[in-house]
Amino acid sequence: MTITFITGANKGLGRETARRLIECGHTVLVGSRDRERGEEAAAALGARHVPIDVTDDASVTAAAANVAAHEGRIDVLINNAGVHGPVGAPGDLTAADARAVLDVNVIGVIRTTTAFLPLLRRSDDPAIVNVSSGMGSLALTHDPARPESRVVAPLYTASKAALTMLTTQYAKGLEGIRVNAADPGYTATDLNGHSGPQTVTEGTDAIVALATEGPGAGTGRFVSRHGEIAWS
Repeated sequence: MTITFITGANKGLGRETARRLIECGHTVLVGSRDRERGEEAAAALGARHVPIDVTDDASVTAAAANVAAHEGRIDVLINNAGVHGPVGAPGDLTAADARAVLDVNVIGVIRTTTAFLPLLRRSDDPAIVNVSSGMGSLALTHDPARPESRVVAPLYTASKAALTMLTTQYAKGLEGIRVNAADPGYTATDLNGHSGPQTVTEGTDAIVALATEGPGAGTGRFVSRHGEIAWS
């Protein structure tokens, strides 16, 4: 049985990913900062809730210890938790704004990955899926035919660019663990006020595909529901 831990899994892309992976036969651990919403989601899905605040060292350490005590390992870690931050002209951005976004979208991934690596290394086929975005792609955000080119979201885009690069470094440096990034695409979620044209199910296609690959699948890739994206 594949055991999968998902951060930010009480709603949106995380919850839909959990639902779909349970349908695929995974044992899913719903990680969320909001205990009440996390427990509700886990109960509705047939999963187990594990409290985790990716911005808090003690919380992340406790979550890893919780999983170690109950499941003993994980096979797939999905770093899904994310925040958007300010939208529009960057002239009024503050250091506090930047810390708030980077602490979840980048540093939170580092905290969680480091804490859960011992559990992944107990798996016969460990994988990490980082939920990034085409908004962090230099190529897509400079292509006038793409919706990513028409959005000004300085901290979100910067954080996702950092996450995709971080993914390549993990892929190179973590021997025996597949590490890939997923671009959900412009999906209707709370993050964008449900303005995206894709359904939440469509938005999880790439995440689910990466989480259900078999042994020997590639590492260091950036994947959307339409295929691989160039690292640029």
